[in-house]
Amino acid sequence: MKEKQESVKFTEKEAEYLVEQRLGRIATASPDLEPHVVPVGFEFDGSYIYFGGWSLGRTLKFRNIMRNNKVAFVVDDLVSMRPWRVRGIEIRGIAEKVECDEGRVCVRITPTRKVSWGLEV
Repeated sequence: MKEKQESVKFTEKEAEYLVEQRLGRIATASPDLEPHVVPVGFEFDGSYIYFGGWSLGRTLKFRNIMRNNKVAFVVDDLVSMRPWRVRGIEIRGIAEKVECDEGRVCVRITPTRKVSWGLEV
């Protein structure tokens, strides 16, 4: 029997950062383990990452998730160049198809691991 993955906890700074951001990159893998990375608009509810889109069910990222639900999701930005300051968070997790507002199909990512940088300044 497959164990249910527990969601990781986010620090206050990590959660604030994710709520403020609108664009991230989702990485999926095909059945042949070919990587695929694309930008997506997303929402964060304090525990889970959600994204949708026009014709989501026809996209390669969605088809990949339906066959292999392990994903990586990165949100980052360049705060300044002088001095060089970047910040971001990488989330690894399990993606699943869920119903969102008005019956739309969305993807929910349950985070199982996270690494953040530059958020404590």
